[in-house]
Amino acid sequence: MKNFITIGGFDGVHTGHVKLISRLKKLARAAKMKSAVLYFQFPPKAYITGGARLSILTLPGEKFALLSSQEADITRPLNFKRIRFLSRENFFDLLLKTYKMGGLLVGRDFAFGRGRRGHIDFLRAACRRAGVKLEVEDFFKTGDGHKVSSSLIRKLLADGEIEKADKLLGYKYSVGGTVIEGKKLGRKLGFPTANMDTGFYKVLPRGIFATEVLVGKEKFKGVVNVGFRPTVNPIYGDVPLVEVHILDFNRDIYGQIIRINFVSKIRGEKKFKSLPALVRQIREDARAARRLVKI
Repeated sequence: MKNFITIGGFDGVHTGHVKLISRLKKLARAAKMKSAVLYFQFPPKAYITGGARLSILTLPGEKFALLSSQEADITRPLNFKRIRFLSRENFFDLLLKTYKMGGLLVGRDFAFGRGRRGHIDFLRAACRRAGVKLEVEDFFKTGDGHKVSSSLIRKLLADGEIEKADKLLGYKYSVGGTVIEGKKLGRKLGFPTANMDTGFYKVLPRGIFATEVLVGKEKFKGVVNVGFRPTVNPIYGDVPLVEVHILDFNRDIYGQIIRINFVSKIRGEKKFKSLPALVRQIREDARAARRLVKI
């Protein structure tokens, strides 16, 4: 049986991607083919520029889970390192022979092959010669006319526009990581925090946020500080520290993997003149989190 294919980076697996895959499944059923989502585990641009650091919305495991939940017949990663230097003709032949392509669904800005020379005009001619049905989908747009894109979501997160980013994603943006030993400064201030090792790839919005905190199968309200601790023992570098104060929680979770769902930005990180001033602000942040997080 032939496959009706769509190809992409699918970073974030946002609402635009979901609509594209829904369209793919309808086209595949109508053509009596299987629906196939071929994706790159990391965005191709990250491979080319080496700029994946702190720029990924969904890590490979997260992306596979989100794509699989859309229930296409086939969900399969492409090895970008193996195919990045293929000519557009060889890439097209790969889709025909290896992936049994009988149909292709792409966005109107899609291009593939070395130098991105496999543009829409090339695809129209190549698909016509091979008897492949080609569907070119227009951009999915927000209510104010912007293209729904991974880059727009990254910008919204960087600007602290969590609710707008979540609306485009179709779910709450989240970061997971192992709880690691810290300096226990929060405990001394009366607000113990769990320091998270989130790796080097995920987008980390900066500031103080109201969050849901998932510990195993349990969910708690929390306050997360993503930043560089300017008041107490500042840290330096380009990777911020992720510290979460879990409300109404007093357990040893060192070594456990937890996940935080960003709900709303409370404020930006700033340097306080004294520790008592910092403590007063943390209390205010905790009250804000209790109000903003609905669980």
